[in-house]
Amino acid sequence: MELLKNPQVDWLGKKYIFIFISLIVIGTGVGSMILKGGLNYGVDFTGGTLVYVKFKNSPPLEHIRSALSRAGLRAEEVTQFDEAWKNEIQIRIGGQTQDQNLGTESSRIHEILRRELDAGFEGKNDLNNLSTKALSARLQELDPDNMRGKSLTEAINHYDAQAKRVTDLRTRQGGILQDFSPLERLGLSSNVVKALKEDFYPGSFTILSVESVGPKVGQELRDRAFNAILFSLAGMLIYIALRFRPIFGVAAVIALFHDVLVTVGIFSLMGKEISLTVVAALLTLVGYSINDTIVIFDRVRENQRIMKRSSSLASIINTSINQTLNRTILTSGMTFLAVFSLYMFGGEVLSGFSFALVIGLITGTYSTLGIASPIVVWWQNFSDRRKAHT
Repeated sequence: MELLKNPQVDWLGKKYIFIFISLIVIGTGVGSMILKGGLNYGVDFTGGTLVYVKFKNSPPLEHIRSALSRAGLRAEEVTQFDEAWKNEIQIRIGGQTQDQNLGTESSRIHEILRRELDAGFEGKNDLNNLSTKALSARLQELDPDNMRGKSLTEAINHYDAQAKRVTDLRTRQGGILQDFSPLERLGLSSNVVKALKEDFYPGSFTILSVESVGPKVGQELRDRAFNAILFSLAGMLIYIALRFRPIFGVAAVIALFHDVLVTVGIFSLMGKEISLTVVAALLTLVGYSINDTIVIFDRVRENQRIMKRSSSLASIINTSINQTLNRTILTSGMTFLAVFSLYMFGGEVLSGFSFALVIGLITGTYSTLGIASPIVVWWQNFSDRRKAHT
């Protein structure tokens, strides 16, 4: 399938435009990192705790921030998470000085939010923050169905089943019960429903999940992520140098460094978080970007044998790029549509991963045309001039 009929674009004639654009983008990104004191690393790398909380209504962010601050809890961020209509927030607690059980911070957050937002329900259990096991245990204590005459196993199984129906309903409703009315359609006994209404209340929030990483583990993950990217670039350099010529390998790796720097710089400019999933996207980007470069360099090698010896390397590279242009547009275009759809509809969890791929696909295709190829031509011209002087 040909989208363009016999393209004749002078790509290398526009090399200074490409290099100028790259320098501006990279310089802006590096400047942003310097001004901000580095990248915005996620909990994976810095250590700490992320607590995701869902509310019945729109969460009062300022109220929550001030409540956490008054309680002495060092919350680095309290931000809206995912779509606004989902009423979810993310609370980020900074790493501790020692590798301790950071998950205990979620208990503190629960107590602070309950004191601030559910102050009128002292002495009652929060139905939106109890596990199935905890709910079953409380029902066993209350024993609304009078199971004392039954065996212990039978009583436990009975209330486990009742509790599971309630928590399953809560899960189906997005993790939070608005009120007690749905319980009456669950097939619970009337005594259990009555006990739930008397001893429990549907809290105004629920803690959806907690992610904790110790600072030593975070540092180790950061070192391993850096090494993974570095070793992948070194592997690409060796592979292309052996398959083609050393300068082709150097040019390809410089282009890959360019892609990673541009992507990371844009993350810094937009204040996006660098997490393990973003590192995975960068590694994917390295593999995908080198694929385009290899296709063009392979065509260059073929054309060097086919085209007349009088043809310059710049002319051969231009011809090779134009010959593979339709293939580049089709493969990169289809992949871009897939990752862009992932970015648009994948939700907040996949946002960093998919955004890195969107930026990386654009820069990867661009760097093959505007960065790697000019480096090869520049080196060839430099070598020719040096030979002429000897």
